[in-house]
Amino acid sequence: MPTPIHQLEAIKTFLRQTCSPFGKSAEQIRSEMAEAARQLPRCPDIKAEPVNIGELYGEWVSIEGITDVAAESAFLYFHGGGFIAGTCEMYRDLAARLSAACGIKVLTVEYRLAPEHRYPAANEDCLSAYYWLLAEGFSPENIILGGDSVGATLALMTLVSLRDAGEAMPAAAVLLSPHSDLIHLDGDSYTSRAMTDPTGSLQGNQMILEDYLGGYDGDLPALLSPLRLNLEGLPPLLIQAGDQEVLLSDAERLAVQVRAAGSEVKLEIWEQMWSVFQFMAGLLVEGEQAIASIGEFVRTVSAAASKTARR
Repeated sequence: MPTPIHQLEAIKTFLRQTCSPFGKSAEQIRSEMAEAARQLPRCPDIKAEPVNIGELYGEWVSIEGITDVAAESAFLYFHGGGFIAGTCEMYRDLAARLSAACGIKVLTVEYRLAPEHRYPAANEDCLSAYYWLLAEGFSPENIILGGDSVGATLALMTLVSLRDAGEAMPAAAVLLSPHSDLIHLDGDSYTSRAMTDPTGSLQGNQMILEDYLGGYDGDLPALLSPLRLNLEGLPPLLIQAGDQEVLLSDAERLAVQVRAAGSEVKLEIWEQMWSVFQFMAGLLVEGEQAIASIGEFVRTVSAAASKTARR
């Protein structure tokens, strides 16, 4: 049974009040996002193990008492937050739910944030986190990449960077409400979903690009527009988006382009949902269902990758 409409409207009102970035400093946005996350219901028995990923802080997240977690596998997850916000603590609940669904420990990482650290800082940190996993002994076929919003974009850009460097790719990637084109911002849903999305807007996404690039000197980096890049040779992707978010067109067009490039992609559009609704799985039936679907996808592609590696 879907979440009742009256409950959805109450949640949307809350999100509109807390998610607007306009007229706020980076510190204020970070503080408000962290406080909003604290108000959400959390999984019981979350296990978060601190880890140093080079000079970055990270956490291995799982749920105490769950015994079917594959020790040799890792789900490397990049948080959202418009490049200026987001912490491991904020994402413990989502990471724990993903770990339980996928049967894999989830590694979250605090990549450097703008405006203190601008492009390409976050990209470099996410790529470094993948290399750190390899150095720790994890095989590429046992690694899943994932992220939400700009974190999903960072995961996608990490895949492109790995492919271009001739590196071994992870088994798959999970992209929640990805920005597939941060430069052009020309998806139809920026207009058609402007009144239904409680968390995103064209103006807000323009701010994301400005915050991350700052006074970047030179042509806009093509990597920030993966939709316009060569997308051949990517591992299987799962893309999830809500039908009420301004990033809907980004998700749909990305799926089309990935298929056209010859890679496997599964696109799920969830009715009545907005950007990164999975983050509120403690309140939303649809969030629980979406995470269960992620678990099914990850278990399937992980089994296939392991079988291929044994040949």
